[in-house]
Amino acid sequence: MKHVSILIPKGHTSLVNIEGTHQILSEVNHLRTSRGKAPMFDIQLVGLAAATTQRDGLFTIKPDCLLADISKTDLIIIPAIHGDFKKAVQDNQPFLPWIREQFEQGAEVASLCIGSFFLAATGLLKGKQCATHWRYANEFRAMYPDVQLVDDKIITDDDGIYTSGGAYAYLNLLVYMIEKYAGRDLAILISKAFMIDIDRTLQSPFIIFQGQKSHEDETVKKAQEYIEKNFEEKITVDHLADTFAVGRRSLERRFKKATCNTVTEYIQRVKIEAAKKDLETGRKNVHEVMYDVGYSDVKAFRSIFKKITGLSPVEYRNKYNKEMLVLD
Repeated sequence: MKHVSILIPKGHTSLVNIEGTHQILSEVNHLRTSRGKAPMFDIQLVGLAAATTQRDGLFTIKPDCLLADISKTDLIIIPAIHGDFKKAVQDNQPFLPWIREQFEQGAEVASLCIGSFFLAATGLLKGKQCATHWRYANEFRAMYPDVQLVDDKIITDDDGIYTSGGAYAYLNLLVYMIEKYAGRDLAILISKAFMIDIDRTLQSPFIIFQGQKSHEDETVKKAQEYIEKNFEEKITVDHLADTFAVGRRSLERRFKKATCNTVTEYIQRVKIEAAKKDLETGRKNVHEVMYDVGYSDVKAFRSIFKKITGLSPVEYRNKYNKEMLVLD
């Protein structure tokens, strides 16, 4: 039987992550015993105190055991911890060496949503791929530049360390791990019982691009603002460099450092974000939207759109615009 430690951190923690994980793994046990098989998971809530208040006292969680009681575990689940990420790490410091020690002894570790910030604080993510909520991608990169953030992914699996994308994407990670531990048939049963879209791998269709502007490079900020105001035009790196009196190489280097995007990537993302909004709410066809955001090559537009969103323009429009459910 695999021992599972669901951590109960101090602070504002995702109760959904905690209860949902406990419920789904418990259902796996129920399905196995109903087939005459042994339960797969020994599930325990593990905390730092006998009672942990959440959301300013609105809820109280009473862990099954304290951290000091667990000398050996097989799987550690880190739920999302909201609020100030650095404070969350400080308030829950005792978990960090314990997680590292358990991992070194063979335990696997999974972070859910922005629980990735806490997992990264252990140092175990250094050089590894990681997913988190797309809204916090810029903050994550700033805090943990040595981690390879893949903000379009829903799931990462790297040498016994798992991470999931934003919010309810944790359900997809649970199904993924259930398939790995208990087989595809049981994973399918769980996905049907809880109505989880199995094999969903991208959070790209949900991302709203918000350019990283919490930096101090004023020239780059001006270039960002120029791109956002003039995205309908054909903007080149050379044009931006001339406009703001800076060398091309210097602009590209500074832009990438400040925004985590190349100039070209930023231009593409701003254009595609505008196209997404038109496709969500307007009545224009894909060609009209394409021209409005400054593209004239249909193949190039579709290719870039799918690269960024994970969907073709028509698929995206049909997903979000009820009034335009027809194929071009």
